[in-house]
Amino acid sequence: MAQKSAAVELEVGPHTVRISNPDRVYFPARGETKLDLVNYYLSVGDGIVNALRERPCMLHRFPSGVAGEKVHQKRVPNGAPPWLETVRVHFPRYGRHADELCVTELAHVAWAVQMSTVEFHPWNSRRADTEKPDEWRIDLDPMPDCGFDRVRRVAHVAHEILDELGAVGWPKTSGGRGLHVYVRIEPRWGFSDVRRAALAFAHEVERRAPDDVTTTWWRKDRDPRLLFVDYNQNARDHTIASAYSVRGNPEGTVSTPIRWEEIDDVEPGDCTIATVPARFAELGDLHAGIDDAVFSLDPLLEWADRDGVEEPPEPG
Repeated sequence: MAQKSAAVELEVGPHTVRISNPDRVYFPARGETKLDLVNYYLSVGDGIVNALRERPCMLHRFPSGVAGEKVHQKRVPNGAPPWLETVRVHFPRYGRHADELCVTELAHVAWAVQMSTVEFHPWNSRRADTEKPDEWRIDLDPMPDCGFDRVRRVAHVAHEILDELGAVGWPKTSGGRGLHVYVRIEPRWGFSDVRRAALAFAHEVERRAPDDVTTTWWRKDRDPRLLFVDYNQNARDHTIASAYSVRGNPEGTVSTPIRWEEIDDVEPGDCTIATVPARFAELGDLHAGIDDAVFSLDPLLEWADRDGVEEPPEPG
């Protein structure tokens, strides 16, 4: 029987975080361990805290490493340290609530990794009013036969439209095969309006790139060669991996902020827990200014009215 490695204690800000089983291999491609994962998040500390700050956050946990079972956890468990912060969110469909992690400092992230969290999936709203999103998320989601060259082309179209709207988009790799673009918005609208605005934008991208893009609602009806502009990621309680979140795959890829001028050169598979720390040390947090570039959804909602955009049913 393999002997368990001794726990280590890390000083993270004013708190001590105990990391059990630090030598457990989480990412088999290169052999990175649980402690390597903690150290990765510490190395991008300002970035991951900025991405998660004051947002309800679902945790994707891998107690045995990414080759094992994946656990989606909304509720912070009993026995969490008293300095951990949470935010209560309600789920009307089920008549329930959950006290979810609400990151305000780096020790909260380290604690979550001690609890075997690999991926951080925050809401696009904050605890001041969880029903009013302050982030519009553009998910460029390639279908199975869609190559990354097509993702790049569509990203440029999305950037062009954002510029015309006067909106500042903050791109990042998804950690998978696609790209995400975030836009900070005024927290004036509910999820339904934000999703409707996102759909109006998706339709405009499709109009300008009809050979590359689909907004077809049912997955089974989409051309597998096209890119889906996934407006559904703006629905209530739908989350995607945050900036600087590691993804639960053997290579430990990272959802990595990039500059627009990198779109044509970036190879998402090259952004991993092994490479992103040096990039962060050189460039800092490329999303650091996102809170200073706030956009009003009014023009998009006018597009939605003009085009008779009806919000589709809630995604399952």
